Amino acid sequence: MNHILDITREHCPMTLVRTKLRLAQMAEGDTLEVLLCKEEPLDNIPRSLQEQGYRVLSIKHYGGGTYKVTIEK
Repeated sequence: MNHILDITREHCPMTLVRTKLRLAQMAEGDTLEVLLCKEEPLDNIPRSLQEQGYRVLSIKHYGGGTYKVTIEK
């Protein structure tokens, strides 16, 4: 199942907290598309989640200053 989380209006550390909470509610094998802003969230979210064993499938420029990070649980 595919899930979407928009954290473009959030600031660190809430960007990572909200992402991890959503992942905790998902089943193994589900994917989460996280919409986030460049800079700190774009650097921290993929790195932190990979360190915790999640699989980052892609990072794509979504438009303007927004990016979409796709993560598999």
